[in-house]
Amino acid sequence: MTRRIGVNTWVWASPLTDDTLPALARRAAALGFEAIELPLETPGDWDAAGARDLLHELDLEPVVVGAMGPGRSLVARAGDVAATTEYLRTCLHAASTIGATRVAGPFYAPTGVTWRMDAAERAAVEAELRDNLRPLADQAADLGIRLAVEPLNRYETSLLNTVDQAVAALGPLLGDGLGLALDTYHLNIEEKRPQDAIRRAGAAIAHVQVCGSDRGTVGEDHTDWPGILGALDDAGYDGVLGLESFTGENATIAVAASVWRPLAVSQDALAADSLAYLRAHDAKEHHG
Repeated sequence: MTRRIGVNTWVWASPLTDDTLPALARRAAALGFEAIELPLETPGDWDAAGARDLLHELDLEPVVVGAMGPGRSLVARAGDVAATTEYLRTCLHAASTIGATRVAGPFYAPTGVTWRMDAAERAAVEAELRDNLRPLADQAADLGIRLAVEPLNRYETSLLNTVDQAVAALGPLLGDGLGLALDTYHLNIEEKRPQDAIRRAGAAIAHVQVCGSDRGTVGEDHTDWPGILGALDDAGYDGVLGLESFTGENATIAVAASVWRPLAVSQDALAADSLAYLRAHDAKEHHG
């Protein structure tokens, strides 16, 4: 059995709303995707009950993706912990309503916020992060959901950049309610050997996002995709592979994701060509 391949609606638009979700979900299904990542940038952007019915009709497995915009942080230095906790509870509620078993994102500090820390400061921040994640992980486990915390590259955060950092910081919490979200874009930047990092993450992997090394089309880049897919096999990961890329036509998302030029001839081509490559090569890794 091969992994289900999904696509993030950020490939085409931001934010995702009740007005845009139906057309984007139907586009994803028409292209042949089996899963869909649904960003919840602001609570109320889209109705979970309505989305549930639509995705059931289209046979698309949902993954909820959180967005850590300005002020969203589970460490007090970087934002409002209480408001962020409530936001993540909203994400969990949406996931429970829609039937998603994963809520993924860099759930610790606003994306793009960095600061230097010595060893003592880092230890204190990691302890604070664990304390604030623990009740959310417990709630997730009670709902049958796994929060998937994503390490980001050094330009987007100074907290968790590598698999080893994430495992060291979150280790006591990793389990039914909390795991890691690995993104091949960040692995390519931060890991000396991404395949080895995937194997070390092992059972902690709760979700995987993929894209080309330039944030573009999977397979039209320098990533060792057979090696990545083989490492996911070795790690025992059989969940969704979610294509995450971004459109440069939306000013807000273009700046946030540093998309300054087209990454493919069209967003549909980026999605379709990535899907075709993954479908062919993931099957090859599983079946030889």
